[in-house]
Amino acid sequence: MQSNQAGAVVTPNAYGQLIEPATLEIQRILPGPIERVWTYLTDADKRSEWLAGGVMGDAAGTQVEFVWRNSELTDPPGDKPDGFGEEHRMTATVTEYDPPRRLAFTWDESGDVSIDLEPRGDRVLLTLVHRRLPRRSMLVGVSSGWHAHLDVLVARLEERAPAPFWNAWAGLKAEYERRIPE
Repeated sequence: MQSNQAGAVVTPNAYGQLIEPATLEIQRILPGPIERVWTYLTDADKRSEWLAGGVMGDAAGTQVEFVWRNSELTDPPGDKPDGFGEEHRMTATVTEYDPPRRLAFTWDESGDVSIDLEPRGDRVLLTLVHRRLPRRSMLVGVSSGWHAHLDVLVARLEERAPAPFWNAWAGLKAEYERRIPE
């Protein structure tokens, strides 16, 4: 393993890849079992430890209001960039709910997300695909955001302290600026 400029631990394949012009794919190998990882995706309290809170229904067609409080994800939170509030909210509609293997939802403003879990012995392969990202700036922001949030998830599942969120995000944003073509 190695560290990026912000100190976040990355593996050789940790960076997301554009698999189509407006589609990001990012993967992580996580400690299992798969049911534990599923809980971190669907339980509001567990999800708020790495991504965003918000009660989620357990069927396609239900809505969830994701509530991000990124400054609360790590201690210390790091240096929050200008322009970010203490909280961000976005409503999503669950489009697939297949425990403990697949969760998918759509955001009107920023595309569709699917998260697939696949057992790999005592580990779990998480594959996240975010589709229909309409602009390069959104691709960069979403890529660095998912990457930083998934790094926090890995740390939580490994029961270790994650790197300061905002510093990791800022370093990743600069890296994705370089990686994503104009």
